[in-house]
Amino acid sequence: MQKLLFYLGFEVKRQSGSHAFYRHPDGRYTTLPHHGNQDLSRFLIRAILRQINITPEEFSNLLKEM
Repeated sequence: MQKLLFYLGFEVKRQSGSHAFYRHPDGRYTTLPHHGNQDLSRFLIRAILRQINITPEEFSNLLKEM
C-alpha cells in the first residue's frame, strides 16, 4: 500500500509510533499502519481507498500497472 501511495503522489508528512500519515498535494490524506509483515485487513484497505478517493477497481488496475 505504501508503494501505491508514493506512486499516486502522496508524501509522508509525519509518523507517530507505528502509524505514518500521508498527504497528497491536492489535500487528500490517509493514515497507514506499519506493523511488520502483517497484512492489512480488507476493511482497512477499503477505508484507505475511500480516504484517497479511488475505487477498488482503480486500485486493482493500479497494482497491475506498478
